[in-house]
Amino acid sequence: MKKIFLSCFLLALSQYLFCQAAVVKIDSLLKSTYPGDEPGASVIIQAHGKIIFQKGYGVSSLQTKESNTVTSNFNIGSLTKQFTAFSILQLAERNKLSLQDKLIKFFPDFNKKVGSEITIRELLTHSSGIMDHYGFVDTNTLKHATDKDVLAAVKNIDSTYFRPGTQYRYSNTAYCLLGMIIEKLSGISYADYINKNIFQPLFMHHSQVFQMGKPIENRVYGYDTAQNNFKKQDADESIFFSTEADGGIYTSVSDYLKWFRSLQTGNLLSKQWIAKARSAEFPVDKKNHLAYGFGWFVSKKDTDTLVYHTGSNGGFRAISFSVPSKNYLVVIFSNRVGIDLENMVQEINKILRVAGKSFTKIDALESFNNSSLIFAPCKEII
Repeated sequence: MKKIFLSCFLLALSQYLFCQAAVVKIDSLLKSTYPGDEPGASVIIQAHGKIIFQKGYGVSSLQTKESNTVTSNFNIGSLTKQFTAFSILQLAERNKLSLQDKLIKFFPDFNKKVGSEITIRELLTHSSGIMDHYGFVDTNTLKHATDKDVLAAVKNIDSTYFRPGTQYRYSNTAYCLLGMIIEKLSGISYADYINKNIFQPLFMHHSQVFQMGKPIENRVYGYDTAQNNFKKQDADESIFFSTEADGGIYTSVSDYLKWFRSLQTGNLLSKQWIAKARSAEFPVDKKNHLAYGFGWFVSKKDTDTLVYHTGSNGGFRAISFSVPSKNYLVVIFSNRVGIDLENMVQEINKILRVAGKSFTKIDALESFNNSSLIFAPCKEII
């Protein structure tokens, strides 16, 4: 018994010392990346269900010089899509819709040819082929675009990029339409639905969907880099920053961890639906074993399924990487551009000796690069 006890003690001690050394290495890596007087990031890491690292770096605003913390609220860009997809799956579980329902069922005035071909499932998996809205929105009359403006811009278009369900093409437009469907079926706004059905039950009290004119507690501001200078790139500088269901959520890494833990336990949606959301529902890159689920990129080469997504909106960048079977999560929310967050996660995985070799990085996994209009400056309405 003494030998067994000693062996267990030494094993626990070695794991503790490894963890402490890893934390020091991760902190050093992040400190060297995010100087204290510049826009930075907040990071949280969970392994086997326990927080092993959480810290903020840099400032949330160059004006106030307030430091980023784990409770600072960042815009998370396209990480919003997992919340939108989750809400659609909630409505499906409640028999409010079927993933095979056609777009025209919810928008009767949509172009008949296009609306009768595209399904909810295809919108969720970026396989709808629906045209991007950026080139069809009249930006001369808008200061801040909404999901309703997206619908108005595309509902009369009579063609798609490809036959729905045959190819993959990342689509912010698709998720804006999903947000409008949530509103139609719930009878409340997208923001209210997310708050009532996700944020409140999970005690994510400081998280919210961005809406013009509404204050955001512990708000972080995003910055672009131009000629080695930081330029504010937030809601007031971009017309399409304000669309909601594709990229409108503000949250903190500490609140986001509550969200991840709810996915692990299935307390807001059945584990069967959550498993489908985080499984390969449509191929993205067969060679690299990369697929899209419902709001997530999914990769499986070895024994573990890797689930992740990136976010990009104005001067914000975000990434969530997880191995659900290991209850492992790395989240980085950043309020500056120019930092390779995918590479950062890979470095953290190496330090922690977590399987991540099949974490596939592909340019523009999620991106607003399909149209430069996403960065169009806000116009004052005369």
